[in-house]
Amino acid sequence: MTTMNADIQKLPRHFLPADFTVTAWNTLEPYFTDLRDRNIGSAEELQQWLKDASELEAVISEDACWRQIRMTCDTENKQLEEAFNFFMMEIQPKIQEWSDLLNRKLVENPFVKDLDQDAYFTYLRNVRKSIELFRPANVPLQAELNVEAQKFGMVAGKMTVQVNGEEFTLQQAARFLEDSDRGLREDVYRKIADRRLQDKETLDELFTSMLQKRHQIAVNAGFDNYRDYRFRELGRFDYTKEDCFKFQEAVKLHVMPLVDQIYRTKKKQLGLDTLRPWDIDAEPAGTQPLRPFRTGEELVEKTIDCFTRLRPFFADCLRKMKALGHLDLESRKGKAPGGYNCPLAESGAPFIFMNAAGQLDDVTTMVHEGGHAIHSFLAHPLELNGFKEYPTEIAEVASMSMELFSMDHWDVFFDSPEELRRARTQQLERVITIFPWIATIDKFQHWAYEHPQHTVEERRAKWSEILNEFTSSELDVTGLEEYRAYGWQRQLHLFEVPFYYIEYGIAQLGAIGLWQQYKANPDKALDNYEQALSLGGTRTLPQLFAAAGLVFDLSPDHIRGLMQFVDQELNHLEK
Repeated sequence: MTTMNADIQKLPRHFLPADFTVTAWNTLEPYFTDLRDRNIGSAEELQQWLKDASELEAVISEDACWRQIRMTCDTENKQLEEAFNFFMMEIQPKIQEWSDLLNRKLVENPFVKDLDQDAYFTYLRNVRKSIELFRPANVPLQAELNVEAQKFGMVAGKMTVQVNGEEFTLQQAARFLEDSDRGLREDVYRKIADRRLQDKETLDELFTSMLQKRHQIAVNAGFDNYRDYRFRELGRFDYTKEDCFKFQEAVKLHVMPLVDQIYRTKKKQLGLDTLRPWDIDAEPAGTQPLRPFRTGEELVEKTIDCFTRLRPFFADCLRKMKALGHLDLESRKGKAPGGYNCPLAESGAPFIFMNAAGQLDDVTTMVHEGGHAIHSFLAHPLELNGFKEYPTEIAEVASMSMELFSMDHWDVFFDSPEELRRARTQQLERVITIFPWIATIDKFQHWAYEHPQHTVEERRAKWSEILNEFTSSELDVTGLEEYRAYGWQRQLHLFEVPFYYIEYGIAQLGAIGLWQQYKANPDKALDNYEQALSLGGTRTLPQLFAAAGLVFDLSPDHIRGLMQFVDQELNHLEK
């Protein structure tokens, strides 16, 4: 691979003034009008038109991203909320209508045939998909949904509990679930669950409202249900709902037995007769929980050190983001939950948001989002903004592979070989135990949108049924039915990005495959990784997997083989 440079540069403007900022629709409209009315009389003029449209798209995208970033960093700031809502309700709907006009102008232009069909295949496929799905009647519904989606973060951002006389966010309080004091663990588990239940009606009403609007959008576009519409909208050209169902069954057959074994081992380590949910993350008596860092600053510096050892370019990406102030890592009251990497289309260097509380999970999140960030850096040089719209499945390969690649250098976080071994063991256990939750969320979404008229009571019952399908028989959940019945409400994807979850399962398979390559030849694996990510969205999903040296395969046999490999690696660590 060519040596990469993380000194990313903001895209120069040629169509819009350098000092232009998005304030209101009337400031944007002249540029859309120019694109609509411009005569395109040659292939060269078409390519220039595409570049100008891409520049406008990048400026608007970055403005919208900053509005969302600022609001999630401070959900209690009404001005930030209003700025976001203004964009979504007043500007975005008009952009959608004009984008449809420009998409139609593009595909109807006779010089489209003269574009490089290999380079433009996926781009034009996405344009045609957008034309197919666009309905004017859906524009106001989508605007309302964009605003409603952020309400989840506002509700969850206010959630705190008292432990030992101190107030903690739920992310911070989760640290106590690793404590060797079982009584404390149970107390904190119940406090967190009780706090979530305080908002169960609010979140039920929010989800019902969003589900009904989503169903109406699908019907307006000629689909039977939102699931089928959303698969098309997400550009899932390479797998179907039936593949998702096969994935769910493969998890039952080939993953659940490994989860059972992990839990049996945990129960033995803790010396317990029964394993309860508050025991899963616990350490045996006399063993201190892993504390890989104390502050967000320390987390950044140690991750940079880790990435430097892996490949210096990866570390340079984080250094650049730190220098630009594109990191907000520590948990605090009023901050939305979760974590994300937000690409910034014009300036290039993305923004990482997370809720660190000093745990191993935070290291995993940091390197995960770091993998997303590297993807953003690698795709930024592509000529058009649309070329950078890569499939979400390959995006998660970028992040989940980094979790596994980086383990070789986690000694920067842990002083002793034993702590390092424990950290790697926990990470590989997580690679396995995450699959049942992915299958649970995915199966629940299929049911919810196939039955859009379901009641809250039916939703609760169906969720509990599906959750029990993918709960290990080694875990005793007696008496926790009320908590478990609302467990879905903690998954922000259900509110903010529906049907975005199977990607984690598909990507985990790709990440394990890349890790297999890495174990055999680290440099070759990292070259394949960079090669695939640098293609952005200019290839199909199977082609992107192939560029990484992977096979796009969701079959049970393929999943079984990868799970056996992880299990073998886990057994090596435990010896």
